[in-house]
Amino acid sequence: MRSATTAVAVTVLAILAASPAGARPSVYTMTCAQAQAFVKQQGAVVANTGPQTFQRFVTDQRGCSRQEVAWPAYGRTRDNPQCLIGMKC
Repeated sequence: MRSATTAVAVTVLAILAASPAGARPSVYTMTCAQAQAFVKQQGAVVANTGPQTFQRFVTDQRGCSRQEVAWPAYGRTRDNPQCLIGMKC
C-alpha cells in the first residue's frame, strides 16, 4: 500500500512539474487515484475538468467558508467517468 501511495505521489508531482507555471492541473488527464491524491495533498485546488471547464476541489469542510457546505465532487478522470475527486463548496 505504501508503494502505491508513493507511486501516485511521484506521478502527480511529475504531472505538475511538466505543466507551465500558473497552469491549472487537469484532473481529466489523471487517473482517479492521482486526482484524489492531488486534492488531498493540496487541501484545496482549482483544476481543469475538461478542455474549457474548471472546478474548485477541497478535501473537506475546512476548505469552505462558514456560509458554505462541502458536497461530494465527482468528475471525469482518465480511468473513471464518475470519480469522487474531493468535495466542492
